Amino acid sequence: MKLHLATDHAGFEHKEYLKAFLLEQGYEVVDHGDSKLDENDDYPDFVTPCAQAIANSPLDKAVIFGGSGQGEAMCANRVKGVRAVVYYGGSTEILTFSRDHNDANILSIGARFVNVEDVPNIVKMWLETPFSGNERHVRRLSKF
Repeated sequence: MKLHLATDHAGFEHKEYLKAFLLEQGYEVVDHGDSKLDENDDYPDFVTPCAQAIANSPLDKAVIFGGSGQGEAMCANRVKGVRAVVYYGGSTEILTFSRDHNDANILSIGARFVNVEDVPNIVKMWLETPFSGNERHVRRLSKF
């Protein structure tokens, strides 16, 4: 499994922090950008190619960042085969539900609401939660 990353300026610090952690842990990381801090960049330029990569490689996962994570998830979810969810703090139960019930393949993190130091644990929890494969969840996903 490859782990894909994407962000605009709002999540740049978070992406770079997570990337260093993931590489240290031995993950294969694909960074879709932005590759530098640019206050004038636009998240669709990075999130769309990332989402397309996930749609074309069903075993891979992605973490994307933005100010709230909302627009990034909306952008990613326009790509057929993507199931992006948003996390911007609070209960981590949403992380496990998103994988266990919805087989989410992209996690969108609201960088303005999540401390950069917390990101590795958040992502680790999300990645380590398997899809249940429960018949009702499979049935619901097939209706997408």
